[in-house]
Amino acid sequence: MRWSLVVAAAMAVLVGFGSTIALILAAAAAVGADSAQATSWVAGLAIATAVTSAGLSLWLRLPIVTAWSTPGAALIAATGAGMGMPAAVGAFVLVGTLVTLAALIRPFGNLIARTPASVASAMLAGILFRFVVAVFEGAGAAPALVLPLVVLFVVARLLYPSFAVLAVLVAGVALAAALGRATVPDLAGGMTALVLVAPAFEPSALIGLGVPLFLVTMAGQNLPGFAVLRASGYEPPVRSVLAATGLASAATAVIGAHTTNLAAITAALCMGSDAHPNPRERWRAGVIYGVFWAIVAVFAGAFVALLGALPAVLIATVAGLALVGPLMGALTGALGEERDRAAAVMTLAVTASGVGILGIGAPFWGLLAGVAVILLTRAVERHRAAHGG
Repeated sequence: MRWSLVVAAAMAVLVGFGSTIALILAAAAAVGADSAQATSWVAGLAIATAVTSAGLSLWLRLPIVTAWSTPGAALIAATGAGMGMPAAVGAFVLVGTLVTLAALIRPFGNLIARTPASVASAMLAGILFRFVVAVFEGAGAAPALVLPLVVLFVVARLLYPSFAVLAVLVAGVALAAALGRATVPDLAGGMTALVLVAPAFEPSALIGLGVPLFLVTMAGQNLPGFAVLRASGYEPPVRSVLAATGLASAATAVIGAHTTNLAAITAALCMGSDAHPNPRERWRAGVIYGVFWAIVAVFAGAFVALLGALPAVLIATVAGLALVGPLMGALTGALGEERDRAAAVMTLAVTASGVGILGIGAPFWGLLAGVAVILLTRAVERHRAAHGG
């Protein structure tokens, strides 16, 4: 055991939690979660992350680092208004079940893998775009609070990209307090109390939230997570990871947690030589990482109370800036294949519009529109090839 393993795991938790917790609270607010349910939501995610990271790392002797679905949280925050917690929880149960099926049923996993990457990335970009734009909408309402944080983010991202959002969060809390826009948090209920929510399996929520949430989690989190493992010299145990995270997601959905999956950016902190010079010993960082997340689960109430004392515009700013990097990655993936760019742009436009039809949210219709354009494009290409056109 080396202290470098502890430091690497601690930094991974700090960066992962600090950079996206605001987005989780925005998602919880969108589906009407009260403060107790929001706390339970955060605790559920922490529990699932702790169990899957520590358990898989110990079992497989690999540095398996899991996290919550950041693009999934953005999707919920963007499309969950008016849905209600029971319907949202029903969608979360569906996602966990689908991830598990992708691990257990090979043809199902292959079918998901055939979803056009450009369209999946464009759908994710359409979801994230609205949050990034909201940062500058907030700048118009509270320039003294938002604009300095935007400048800090740009500079910090150039110098220390992994800590840019964390720096914005810390500076934002201090600036909000200095401007008199923060209140004193009530930490009396700092220990976590889990809240059970009976799922309601409403078709509009299952199709409009569940299916897109599954797809963006697979495309935006699990696939990059497997890529990070490969880049670090490890062969990803795909089916084991999907089965474990799928079951954990389904189990913790009833206490509000949306989805647990492989981490990418934070995982890299536990897989490099800074964690341990011997690649065969880095699995210990995954176990320590899980222990830290268990501590977060115990004190989730205090963390939620602290963030709840901050102004909404600050939460929106931190969440939006945290999604700049993922938006860049999604746009790159969406527009990288020239023949699919029209489909990608159509998907992005429909998704970003926020249009809802038959009670089903825009991400599903954006995905459908993009796939339809690709199928039509392929049909025309085959016709021209067959007739010499």
